[in-house]
This record gives sequence, C-alpha cells and structure tokens, in this order.
Amino acid sequence: MSQPIRFVMLGGFLGAGKTTTLARLARHYQSQGKNVVIVTNDQADHLVDTHLLRNQGFDVGEVAGSCFCCNFDGLVGQMESLSQAHRPDVILAEPVGSCTDLIATIAVPMMQLLGESFEVAPYAVLLKPSHGQKILSGVGQRGFSPNAEYIFRKQLEEADVVVINRIDELDPSQRQLLETNVEKNFPERPIVAMSAKTGDGLDDLIRHIEQPAPKHNLFMEVDYDVYADGEAELGWLNATTSWQHSEPIDLDQTLTAVLNDLKDQFAAADAEVAHVKAIVQTESDSAVANLVSNDSDVALSMPTGGLAATSFRMVVNARVAIAPETLESIVQRSLKQVADQTGAQLIVESIQSFRPGRPVPTHRATSS
Repeated sequence: MSQPIRFVMLGGFLGAGKTTTLARLARHYQSQGKNVVIVTNDQADHLVDTHLLRNQGFDVGEVAGSCFCCNFDGLVGQMESLSQAHRPDVILAEPVGSCTDLIATIAVPMMQLLGESFEVAPYAVLLKPSHGQKILSGVGQRGFSPNAEYIFRKQLEEADVVVINRIDELDPSQRQLLETNVEKNFPERPIVAMSAKTGDGLDDLIRHIEQPAPKHNLFMEVDYDVYADGEAELGWLNATTSWQHSEPIDLDQTLTAVLNDLKDQFAAADAEVAHVKAIVQTESDSAVANLVSNDSDVALSMPTGGLAATSFRMVVNARVAIAPETLESIVQRSLKQVADQTGAQLIVESIQSFRPGRPVPTHRATSS
C-alpha cells in the first residue's frame, strides 16, 4: 500500500496570516523533495488567496461557496482531483477564517472515513495579535461583538497548537503579554511564536505539525446559534475589476491607495475590519496588500517594486463587521475614487456581497 498523504489544515481568524504561512510550509516541504498541493476555501469565488498562491507557482484547488465543514465532499473531491493530477506527499488546507469546530467536522471524519489514504496532522491555529490582544485581555474596546468574539475564542480552544503569528509586529513586552493571556485562557496548549513574514519560528511550527495527531475522544461544545450569529455579523465581499489607462500607473501605489481609502471609510462608519486583502495582476506581475484591523496600517505584503502598467486586474476580498450592502457601497466608492484620481477607466467585472449562512456540517463526530 502506498504511503498516506499528509493532510495539514491550518486555521485561524480572518487576517491571521494563514496564506503566508501555508506558502512557507509548502516551500519547506518542496525543499525536502516532496510534492505539495494547497486547497483554499471561501464562502464565494474570486479568492485573492488562490490567485496569490498560484502566482507563486503552487498547485492550488479551491472549495468555494461554503466552508470545508459544510462541504466535506467538495474538500475531498478537490483533494482527490489534486492527488490524481499531482501525486502529492502533502496537502495543505486553509479553511475559511470565520469557521470553527473543524476537529469534529473535518479532522476526525477524515480519519474515520479516509484514514487509509490520508494522514491528518495536528491542528495548528494562528492567532492574530491585533484582535487577540483586545479579546484575550478582556480590557477596553474588543472590536467585535460577543458573538463574533465567540468564534475567535472557539478557534483557539480547539487548537492542538496555538501559533502567535506576526511577532515581527510586537515588542518583547507585547509578545510576553499575549503569550501570558493565551496560557491563561487556554491552559496546557502548546504555543508557537512565529512570523510568517520573516520565517522566524517556522521550524517550531513544523516540529509540532509533524507529530502524530492527538486522538480526539472529546470535542468542545459549540453553540451553533451563537456561531451562526457571529458569522452573520460580518459583511463578506469579493470583487473583480479591470483598470485601463493611457499611461502606465504605479501598481503598488494604486493598490495601497484603495486599501487606505477603505480603511478611512470603515473607520468613519465605525465598522470593525476583520480582513481586507487585494491583489493587482498583469500578465507577468502581481502585488498584494492587506488590512487586518482598524488599528493596523495597510501592509504591502507583496510589492512589485514600483512596476507601472496601463492595464491590470484588481481583486478585492473584504470581511468587515458591517451590512453587506453598505460594504459594497463603500468598496465601489473607494475603487471609483482612486480610479478617478489616477485617470483610469474602471470596469467592475463581478462583485458579490452577503452575510455567511448558518453553518450546517456534512459530518460531526461525537465524543466517545
């Protein structure tokens, strides 16, 4: 019998840095001579993460239209299709950032139903400091409602290992305070401190996820009414646009201008940002920028280095605690404003805005 494919699922709230971490893990396994494929996940299609990972040369499948847990068969179908085409040694999977209860609905059902074909790794969950500091300290303005905060906490509760990401953005006292709050809220959880951006701490994460997965005989309790309400409080938007100009315009500047305008408009609307990510693409180059909270700066996570072009596409994914119709209006306004400022012709090719529906898992293992 052939060796089982290693299945590594990496969770965490919106904007925690899952995609950057998956890319680093993929390169690590490739450096060991292993074939790697990635499966991304979103409530709608036109996902920035999929474009980003494919642009980096990875083989990527996408489960769109629902979360992994609500479309278990879609996840398995993507894995089987990628396995037939690429014969991977490792499959890396990135679930929707507003999902939880993935041990009971994905990891254990996979082991029960597909254990001969796939070997499930320990479940690592990334912690985003900008919201983690607010929520876990219990002091001051939390940012999200109690229902959305419930999802954040449940993600960490079910983790086999908690990964404090973005430590490059923290000073030593902030890092220590966050580690202390994780230990206080989730005792006996292994903690990894890491920067997906720099690679610092990645070896520690790899050491944890290469261990055998724990045997999960007990599962955390999840109130699906609260869970559903928490997801529904987030407006969800995916937009694909094309830009045309008579003269070359700077891609990095255009991208950051859109996200900075969005940041200002969300602040004015008192709308908490979970994550806004955008990518610009020409035939040969791309740039990516992120906004992970109201208190964060727009980060150009993948710049072109000053490349200019007369035509390009821009994909925007926004997850914000605001009504979807208001979110769409704000995004449309920011895109038009920046296009007008640069003198570009803007065409909105597609735009979807909605609230996620109630999660209804395909399978859910019960405690034994």
